[in-house]
Amino acid sequence: MSVEGGTRQLEYEDQNHNHITLVSVDEGVEQVVVSCEGEVDTADYAGVIGKHAGHLPLWAFCTNSDKTRPGRAMKALLGEFDSSKARDVGLLHELSAAIRDQVGYVKGATHATTSAEEAMAAGTGVCQDHAHIFLGLARELDVPARYVSGYLMMNDRVDQEASHAWAEAHVEGLGWVGFDISNGISPDERYVRVATGRDYREAAPITGRTQGARDSGLEVRLSVEQQQQ
Repeated sequence: MSVEGGTRQLEYEDQNHNHITLVSVDEGVEQVVVSCEGEVDTADYAGVIGKHAGHLPLWAFCTNSDKTRPGRAMKALLGEFDSSKARDVGLLHELSAAIRDQVGYVKGATHATTSAEEAMAAGTGVCQDHAHIFLGLARELDVPARYVSGYLMMNDRVDQEASHAWAEAHVEGLGWVGFDISNGISPDERYVRVATGRDYREAAPITGRTQGARDSGLEVRLSVEQQQQ
């Protein structure tokens, strides 16, 4: 990781087991460039991450936030499922498919501040919304669930989409299991997990605060090349 226009101040591990680097912006700078590069070993485990790790107990992932809290539209969908089977991985796959059927993927239909209930009521959203809806409904069923930010490698290109989001639920006997609601699959060797949290705000790859700036913007570029071993 390298930084232009800023100074690395501190590194630590947060409550979600994410590695955090705190960067201050140098005085008078108009642009900060953060570059990360390296090699990542991946494998296909059918979305199964395994046992829980980190500083938060599992029950902390059963609590909804303003981003994920179900309203009338989300609860109407939940009424179609047998809550007594909530901890069954098959039901969670069915829940993922139902969300995808009712909330069409439309790029630009929502924004970073859109809540799960708002996207559900509108019937359109992006991967962030799909993940938030899944989290809200899984937690309503008392299933621990968390948000995952990362990357999905598209096989037909080197320059990738900026980022991707999916959800993980904790299933007895399996541990954490991933669900990519937008694509209707569990993560495989094409996925790279960057951070996890109880919603997007805790798992965003880059967050920041500004004072005095008139306006700001964020531009992200991502390139991935696959190597077989």
